[in-house]
Amino acid sequence: MRPGCALAWLAAFVIAQAHAAITVTDDSGASITLDQPAGRVVSLAPHVTELLFAAGGGARIVGAVTYSDYPKEAQAIPRVGDNKALDLERIVALHPDLIVVWRHGNAARQMDRLKALGIPIYFSEPKHLDDIATSIDRLGTLLGTQTSAHTASDAFTQDIARLRARYAQRPAVSVFYQVWDDPLMMLNRDNVFDEVIGLCGGINVFAAEKPRVPTISTEAVLAADPEAIVTATPGATPPERPLPALDRWKRWTSLTAVARGNLFGIDGDLINRPTPRLAAGAAVLCRDLETARERRPK
Repeated sequence: MRPGCALAWLAAFVIAQAHAAITVTDDSGASITLDQPAGRVVSLAPHVTELLFAAGGGARIVGAVTYSDYPKEAQAIPRVGDNKALDLERIVALHPDLIVVWRHGNAARQMDRLKALGIPIYFSEPKHLDDIATSIDRLGTLLGTQTSAHTASDAFTQDIARLRARYAQRPAVSVFYQVWDDPLMMLNRDNVFDEVIGLCGGINVFAAEKPRVPTISTEAVLAADPEAIVTATPGATPPERPLPALDRWKRWTSLTAVARGNLFGIDGDLINRPTPRLAAGAAVLCRDLETARERRPK
């Protein structure tokens, strides 16, 4: 092939690659295809906003829902509704080329209307720690920011690996994670936080319950007699500060978690969102469970 022809062929190849379709699989198992990297993205869940920023695409988010507050730059993004109600007209007016939604968090009827618009939709619902890293990489692929995304996903994977190596084989601590206090609710094993409990050497006393977020009775907790009770708080809560959501248990002084002072609160943003910050939340839980071990009778 003559040099001139070779250069022309190479240029054509580069141009073709630059415009090659991008395809990834989302958390529902569906394939999403874009003709080119997404330049205008609407995020319909707070954890999605964090994942997009982690993937290097924060500057491309043109709309987000209420409570999309991390990182700080996310607070300036125009709002398009919340988990219960979306402003569909505003979403359309933003001309997004990708919408990222929370599979079980956004209203099904509105999701159907969004699909009818023909805008590519990526469903995000990481259920395992590994899914968080995978989600960052997949979103990076859709955004064309693979290098930044992989740096973030790899850092998260390494943080989790260090915690697992340090705590997973420590003596087991039975844990009740209280999602809500009225009605009393908890999580079973079908969620990422159950995996965090195991990562820290804990055992979720209600892992086998159904459905995913069951309502249980006080008597069930007393019967399980967990060594530690954990709940999410509006912010970081040092052990010496009161935990109103857990005060209900203090009347049962024979409950192991109460008798040993193992009532722990963790910043909800760190443990309830499947994002890279979950590594920080896991580190807090691991330290709390280590405190529970230290409080065992000698």
